[in-house]
Amino acid sequence: MILLRGTSGSLFEAVRSIVPRFCIRLAAVLAIALTLSVLGLAQAAPTSEAQSGQIMGTVIDVNGDAVPGATVVLGGPQTSDHRTVVTADNGFFKLDDVKPGVSYQVVVSAEGFADWTSSAITIDPGEIKMLGGVQLTLATQQTTVRVTGDPVEIATEQVKSEETQRVFGIIPNFYISYEGDNTAPLTTKMKFKLALKVSQDPITVAGVGFLAGIRQAEDYPNYRQGAKGYAERFGASAADGLTDIMIGGAILPSLLHQDPRYFYQGTGSTWSRLRHAVLSPFRCKADNGRWQPNYSTMGGDLASAALSTLYYPQSNRGAGLVFPTFAIGTGERILSTVAQEFVLGKFTRRVAHLN
Repeated sequence: MILLRGTSGSLFEAVRSIVPRFCIRLAAVLAIALTLSVLGLAQAAPTSEAQSGQIMGTVIDVNGDAVPGATVVLGGPQTSDHRTVVTADNGFFKLDDVKPGVSYQVVVSAEGFADWTSSAITIDPGEIKMLGGVQLTLATQQTTVRVTGDPVEIATEQVKSEETQRVFGIIPNFYISYEGDNTAPLTTKMKFKLALKVSQDPITVAGVGFLAGIRQAEDYPNYRQGAKGYAERFGASAADGLTDIMIGGAILPSLLHQDPRYFYQGTGSTWSRLRHAVLSPFRCKADNGRWQPNYSTMGGDLASAALSTLYYPQSNRGAGLVFPTFAIGTGERILSTVAQEFVLGKFTRRVAHLN
């Protein structure tokens, strides 16, 4: 009994000495774990906050003065990334909760100013981005002012300019318009005046004399030779030109309200310009600016060919000769307009003027 008691007492003493040490160690472990978890939570909170950043800036005008009340919009790839703030009295603005690594763009707008847009902006975690150079300029308005004048006055000035046009500064080139769509329609008086001026020009008269000489050499029309024959051919050539230009360049254009001039194109492809020139004897611009069949020119050529039967020799008269003469005249006119488009325009001296 004594031995047992002694043994039991020793065992009890041993257990009593171990238990406190175990409890102390367990409490220490629990305390360390609790401390680490608290530190982890404490570190996690600032890290979460550090993931977002800020963009700040000041909006000014071209004079360096603050622009209060300006709207600042932060745009991102997603709707949730958008932010909108208004600048303070000192022009300052601040955009919070800006996600790092996202491409943003800032747009600033204010009444009376043109919108200002930044380049792409990407911030780092926790970064405070100071946006500089936010300077607004005054909004510009595009105003179209159309200046119109009296069409008769404009046409008068244009005709004055056309009456100075001469190839190599010598040969009259009055029936060519280089104004394009800005060409004003001619009045009846202008059409007759222009036709008479061409007919009475000394160079035109000299050209008729040269043509009469060629016809004298060809013995056409079948007038006699010698001075009298030359005079008859000169008169016939002058009558051909006068009837053609007066009927096709003044009378019919006035009655049909068509413009007898050739409208130089000068731009576009070669094919486009060639087509324009070749079709010119068959189509013309009306006084209202629209294109239509060229009844004036074709009618003038046909009437001139028909009237020539009144004064040509008997051997050169007849209905069968009218249409061949008309066809030859039309072919000559096509060659003339092609030359105007590609050659003569380069050598025509003309006076520039304001419309």
